[in-house]
Amino acid sequence: AKGEPQAHTLIGRIHAEGLGVPQNQVTAAQWYAKAAELGDVEGALAVGTMLVQGNGVAKDIALGAKYLEMAARRGNPIATYNLALLFLAGEGKPENPIRAFQLMEYSAEQGLPSAQYDFGTLHATGTGTTANVFEAARWIGRAAIAGHVEAELEYGIMLFKGQGLTPDEVRGAWYFRSAAEKGNAIAQNRYARCLAHGAGVQMNVVEATKWHLIAKSAGVEDKALDEIAAKLSRADRLAAEKAAFSWRDQAMLN
Repeated sequence: AKGEPQAHTLIGRIHAEGLGVPQNQVTAAQWYAKAAELGDVEGALAVGTMLVQGNGVAKDIALGAKYLEMAARRGNPIATYNLALLFLAGEGKPENPIRAFQLMEYSAEQGLPSAQYDFGTLHATGTGTTANVFEAARWIGRAAIAGHVEAELEYGIMLFKGQGLTPDEVRGAWYFRSAAEKGNAIAQNRYARCLAHGAGVQMNVVEATKWHLIAKSAGVEDKALDEIAAKLSRADRLAAEKAAFSWRDQAMLN
């Protein structure tokens, strides 16, 4: 009632999460918008994200971009990152790869893993800048170290191929496994190949078949691994299937 900006944001969260009141995203967005107009960064980020995604309110990317820009001007790295994505896609903002690159750089330097991964990708593709495989590896590597799943997969590939860094199959296989454990089907397939051929890890065909079956259940086919699995003894095949089932069962519980 006294115009405290953060209080408006907190009331927005109460309505958004249904804490003591019926959950109401429209009411939440209204409170977030009031908070943004009073200068609260988190309120601007919240309502901007809701409008861009159409989450609980009518989708309005242009208006959402306005609120994200308000938060970005105050230095919020998440808002800056999402604004960069809008400039890349030309949604709510004119398509502008150079501006997107500049905004992404800020968010990446602030330590946001998603921004680090995307900033590395911009370097790899030469979007908004000159293509630079070394900078691509550096930033994707930083995101991978932070545990970003897609970055772990991409960095593993870079390590195997020596793209922008010294080839290192052991580290590459480690990142494949880390992403595989987090449920990335392509990484599961890559790690299965590593195990099947002893690339960066000790060869283990049963373990390779386990990961192959997990990846296959997620839609990633691999005829070469099918052939390797077919040569297993019945006991080893059953062991691999049991391990794959156990992993999937545990993943569902988590």
